[in-house]
Amino acid sequence: MQFCFSTSVDGKVRAWMYENQTFHVEYDTPGKCSTKMLYSSDGTRLFSCGTSKDGESFLVEWDEPEGAIKRTYSGFGKKSVGMVQFDSTKSRFLAAGEDNQVKFWDMDVVNVLASTDAEGGLPNLPRLKFNKEGNLLAVSTADGGFKVLANADGIKFLRNIEASKEPFFTKSPGGLVSIGRGRDININSDEGSKSWELTEIVHPVQCRIVTVPEGMGSNNKVACLVYTNSGNGLLALGSKGVQKLWKWSFSELNPTGKATASVVPQHWRPSNGILMTNDVPSDCEMAVPCIALSRNDSYAMAACGGNISLFNMVSFKVLFHFLPPPPVSTCVVFSPQDNNVVAVGRADSNIQIFNVRLYQARSLLKGHQKYITGIVFSLRLNIMVSSGADAQIFSWNMDTWNKKKSVPIKLPSGENAPAGETKLEFHIDQIKLLACHETQLAIYDASKLELICRWVPQDVLPGAITSAVYSCNGRLVYATFTDGNVGVFDAETLKPRCRIASSAYIHQSQTPSNSQNVYPVVVAAHPHEPNQFAIGLSDGSIKVIEPPETEGWQGIKVPVVNNGN
Repeated sequence: MQFCFSTSVDGKVRAWMYENQTFHVEYDTPGKCSTKMLYSSDGTRLFSCGTSKDGESFLVEWDEPEGAIKRTYSGFGKKSVGMVQFDSTKSRFLAAGEDNQVKFWDMDVVNVLASTDAEGGLPNLPRLKFNKEGNLLAVSTADGGFKVLANADGIKFLRNIEASKEPFFTKSPGGLVSIGRGRDININSDEGSKSWELTEIVHPVQCRIVTVPEGMGSNNKVACLVYTNSGNGLLALGSKGVQKLWKWSFSELNPTGKATASVVPQHWRPSNGILMTNDVPSDCEMAVPCIALSRNDSYAMAACGGNISLFNMVSFKVLFHFLPPPPVSTCVVFSPQDNNVVAVGRADSNIQIFNVRLYQARSLLKGHQKYITGIVFSLRLNIMVSSGADAQIFSWNMDTWNKKKSVPIKLPSGENAPAGETKLEFHIDQIKLLACHETQLAIYDASKLELICRWVPQDVLPGAITSAVYSCNGRLVYATFTDGNVGVFDAETLKPRCRIASSAYIHQSQTPSNSQNVYPVVVAAHPHEPNQFAIGLSDGSIKVIEPPETEGWQGIKVPVVNNGN
């Protein structure tokens, strides 16, 4: 039967016969609202989406012959001013613009599959349209422009355009802005001056980025950030003492169920709805948020100026408190040999070895001059290594807890580095040790605490360093800076390979002119995916970032630039 559908503002749908001027059937839309209708790309399924006068939106699939609703999709906000726009692709997925974001559904599942705010800047009801292939989605912005969202195939398509002779441009309020190009940068180091090719990522289309929903909140910087050991979640501790957990689940868009920058995670809370909240005394002069996860992800240990709390990661309940101040705890770590034993760095510059199960102090380690900022273990070398705000690194024997050796962090001039937090991490070989101080990145041979190589901020990465970690395979180092940059370094030489500018992951609306610049405070590396990392920002937001290509950050091709033109 040959017919077409029409809709009107009174909420009526009519099916018209091609052969005459009369309608074949008439029925009402949900909420009797003005609506838009479309078929799936294969022409077999009919959908409509509309918004009633009281602001309630409906996305439904119709049973054509019966004129009845086959399924109603959930996930819309309660009130919308205007009509929600939607589109479909590949006869498989639906997308709608609502509540300043884009929401996606599998056609066969009524619940929302994923959602994204496209890094901000969308109107309340953005207009959107898939391309024919379904790998690109154009979305209107509040400033009169548009953004292009892409899946993995779409990213490859855009990068092929970028690598072509004609540059690829993206629309902005001020005109057309070219996506960033790579260039040769002279990097000066302790080994002399050499020319190194540095990839520069300055636009979101050059990498894959997802913002976790319901971050830590404004004026609540992300103080600590760790992946779950299983790789399917992120745990964050804010400067105000609240911990939050985000999880990725299995889906057709995410068949591994692991953390990915292609799917938005869920802010996970137990059925009782409670949050993990730490004791934060109002009169505490020094609150240094610190957190650690057990190997099986079952328990989290954290402190923020008050008692150390041990949380059950399923119920979020506090199992018990221990080691109350004074002194304040500033660093907490589970022993890799026994989760019942923890090492706690404290504000009085001492380290307490504590058995949680027996509720018993075992050893008190003294030697640092300022509060403890980092503690790591090497089972291969049978040592614990600690760092403090005194810019000193100590190694300790794990059998006797005697100090083996200490070394001050040195500037390239030979002077001792100024006081400041030093973070530590062992390489997967359990011998090389990464030390991160605001003045430098340094790698030591932990067996002798001898310096192997050093890098100091300069040239295109001039800001003070806030955090650094090894990738899970030990081939890269990710570092964050106060000027908003993220650097990707070769782990053997500490040569910069890639610079990710803040413009690639922070939308302009996140940095109002009357506030301080937003910058990454902490970085965490995925435990199984070497090219994925997450950053926690000073405004409380959290981003997960991946390269657009399977080759990884070091495999990103840098277009040749003719400087003579």
